[in-house]
Amino acid sequence: MSGLLERLRPSYGQKLFLLASVPMILAVSAIAILVAAQSRALAEREIRSLETQLIEAKKRELRNYVTQARNGFYFVYGTASPTDDLAKEQVMQILAAMIYGDEGFFFVYDYDGNNLVSPRQTELINRNHWELTDSEGTAVVKQFIFTARAGAGYIEHLWPKPSTGEEARMITYVTSFPSWRWAVGTGVFIDDILDSVAATRAEVEARVQQTFLYIGAITLGALLLVFSSGLFINIRERRLADAKLKELTQRVFDTQEEERGRVARELHDGISQILVGVKYALDITRRRILQDDNRAEETLGKGIDNLSEAIHEVRRISRDLRPGVLDDLGLGPAVKALTDDFRARTGIDTQFETVVFRNRLDQDSKIALYRIAQEALTNVERHAGASRVTIDLRGHRDGATLRISDNGVGLGEASRGPRQGIGLRNMQERMEQLGGTLRVLSSRSGTVIEAQVPLSHLLPPEEGQPVKTKVQA
Repeated sequence: MSGLLERLRPSYGQKLFLLASVPMILAVSAIAILVAAQSRALAEREIRSLETQLIEAKKRELRNYVTQARNGFYFVYGTASPTDDLAKEQVMQILAAMIYGDEGFFFVYDYDGNNLVSPRQTELINRNHWELTDSEGTAVVKQFIFTARAGAGYIEHLWPKPSTGEEARMITYVTSFPSWRWAVGTGVFIDDILDSVAATRAEVEARVQQTFLYIGAITLGALLLVFSSGLFINIRERRLADAKLKELTQRVFDTQEEERGRVARELHDGISQILVGVKYALDITRRRILQDDNRAEETLGKGIDNLSEAIHEVRRISRDLRPGVLDDLGLGPAVKALTDDFRARTGIDTQFETVVFRNRLDQDSKIALYRIAQEALTNVERHAGASRVTIDLRGHRDGATLRISDNGVGLGEASRGPRQGIGLRNMQERMEQLGGTLRVLSSRSGTVIEAQVPLSHLLPPEEGQPVKTKVQA
């Protein structure tokens, strides 16, 4: 026993090593914990700021939607009496037609809790929902009506998604038509914001854990080197994380502002002007009816035509934001519709070929390839100066490939604008997220963009499904 204890007793050199290494290990561990805590705290502040700003942007967007909708038919409400059922029916029809995006719509409740308008959830119409609560116990309809009675405001609650029927968090802006005793509003689901914030938190946590691994590996290799270099690495990692987080925040803001600006321009330049035309046509019609003028029917017809055009514009904007054919029929028909619209709008000779593989691509891949085709055609229209574009989409044993080629001036001239660079970077990031590849070949005679998703994103073929069908636009 004494011999064993003698062998286990550390030598003088070992004692010195332990005396030097233990404080270093403790110091390095303390530094690592401190840096990680500071990184988490800083990242959490940035993430909370980002979440707050995104939600505030959603709220402003909702308020703009309601304000624009109210301005569009205020001439009906402003001149109608509290018992004018014809005016009420006209306003309800307008609101029922004003759907946007995948989930967006306007609703109307009277002050007794009866639903008058709900275009995406028609089962709610003409029923009383005064006692309706969400899974958290919030009396949603009561809150709508109390907020409307107070003037206007925002409400955060849970509501079933029209597309899935599952509850998701939603922000709603409600205003009132006091003379009609109506609560009118619209809402937007913010689960995408919550998912983005959760993903950002997970990324920060992954980076913190990665930093711990770096420090541990270097400590095992050389304690003295760890003490000097570990601090440097941690500071550098923190700065990189901060820089990437700020870059991500800025990119989110830039993308959001660009999209909001585009939708705002389309609403202002298209729908807003058309609705103003409808207003003037109806005003003229009313005066002619009061004067028994036989031309009243003519101006009323023009107003109806303008209103139909406004509805068409709303549907076009909705289709641009997320085409329904992509979910209903698959990627091939969606890209073909995009090609047809591009050819009709620009006059550029655009051909589309595909080997149809139904909906074998998973949802993420379909969305990514569609957005790449959309971005590529936008670049061709704005920058390439091309007269011919060819789009080829097909599945094969390695996955699926989308190929867009044009005979334009090439990226050497077309990519000088900042928007083009962002577009190519977005394409690359979409492919990286799917584990796919993006190839861009460019010369003065044209550009070829080829996006390929791996076989792992193709679903098994259905029984009885045709193997190959060729479609040419």
